[in-house]
Amino acid sequence: MMAPEDFVAAEAALLDAGRFDDWLALFAEDGHYWVPLQGAAQADPVSHNSIAYEDRLLLQLRIERLKNPRAHSQHPASHSQHVLQRSRIEREDDGSGEVLLHTPFLYVESRGEQQLLLAGSYRHRLVRTEAGWAIQQKRVDLLNAGRALPAIQLFI
Repeated sequence: MMAPEDFVAAEAALLDAGRFDDWLALFAEDGHYWVPLQGAAQADPVSHNSIAYEDRLLLQLRIERLKNPRAHSQHPASHSQHVLQRSRIEREDDGSGEVLLHTPFLYVESRGEQQLLLAGSYRHRLVRTEAGWAIQQKRVDLLNAGRALPAIQLFI
């Protein structure tokens, strides 16, 4: 089984390659992708609005929209580049097979002449499965999350 830090880097590489179905397969059946509106200050996705709080079904719907040749927002197509600092394990529970990682990042999304740069930190909660690691939750804490953001087309 690959190291959790390598798993996080491989996950970002799938997104940059546009391999969204392979990326979705990394999520546990009850996994979530969460981008809090208040960034790191937000305690949970229930008591305050979020930029995104999506389960596997919602992620699948977004992926299908991105793959649809009639998706107006993808003419021209969006591309991304994730630049990650080294992940740091914050907590590891050998009993449950769960690990929590913190990874500072830069994210660049490009579409036509437009380019968006975001910075922040990931908090991956990974669970050990027979097949390897699975994402229980990917939390994306954006730096300066409360500011007005343009539409983000891909996955941070």
